[in-house]
Amino acid sequence: MKKSILYLSVVTLSLGFFAISCKKDSAAATDSSAEVTTQSDDQSRVSTETDAVSNDANASLEVSPSISGRTEGFQGLICDATIVADTANSARTITITYNGTNCSGTRTRTGVVVISIPAGVYWKNAGAAVTISYQNLKIIRVSDNKSVTINGTHTLTNVSGGLLVNLPTLKTITHTITSSNMTVTFDDGSQRSWSVARQRVFTYNNGVVITVTGTHTDGSNTGIEEWGTTRFGKSFTNSITSPLVVSQGCSFRITSGATQHVTSLATVAVTFGLDASGNATSCPGTGSYYYKAVWTGANGKVVTVIAPY
Repeated sequence: MKKSILYLSVVTLSLGFFAISCKKDSAAATDSSAEVTTQSDDQSRVSTETDAVSNDANASLEVSPSISGRTEGFQGLICDATIVADTANSARTITITYNGTNCSGTRTRTGVVVISIPAGVYWKNAGAAVTISYQNLKIIRVSDNKSVTINGTHTLTNVSGGLLVNLPTLKTITHTITSSNMTVTFDDGSQRSWSVARQRVFTYNNGVVITVTGTHTDGSNTGIEEWGTTRFGKSFTNSITSPLVVSQGCSFRITSGATQHVTSLATVAVTFGLDASGNATSCPGTGSYYYKAVWTGANGKVVTVIAPY
């Protein structure tokens, strides 16, 4: 039974949280809307991939002997990576080396991520914090061969304590992901610095439910999960204006929530968990969920896009 719950938790982690970028409406295709959609796509990809690495790190921490107290090994834990733990020294590490295998069908990853665990820290304890170091982690999207390369460090904190393998009993576990020095290099060679402040609350309700919020505030702008400079050299913020909810009972899809992506060009509001008409739909629902993206383009034209995810 414990093994099946652990497997469930690892599958949950590997699926992770994703965001959908705004698609360009051909009737409103302008230079500014192209830039808006490119940045929306950039932010969506980086957010998705850093969450995926946090998931890999979390899964590795949960099964690492002497770190979580569990005894299972790393064999086959991450489909496109090998994992090596060094817990003999006071500065304990787990090294994840991504090998470029296309096991997701959508992207390949190469590079190294090193998780550093201070002496005396056990991942199951409340307040346990580890450092995730990205070392030239390059993600290539299969559909268009475009890439992003990530460097820098993130802090992953188990705020509440507890292991996801025990989530059905614990009922809730809270993690945060923060960074102030993430460097992203895009396929056009531009390089920018980004920051992260994200909270994920795991609950159990006939399956795993993940609720994602932003924790950074800038003036009156709250709920910010990422901010920095776009590949075009413009400042941006991405806020979660209504918590994003991912449910195992709905095939790990985003079932509700909203974001707001702000640059000097436009403010893009995106709502998730809709039907094809743009109305909120219930879980489990049938077929695709839809998102609606709305922003004001050139000459004050309001652009609205409804598309499946």
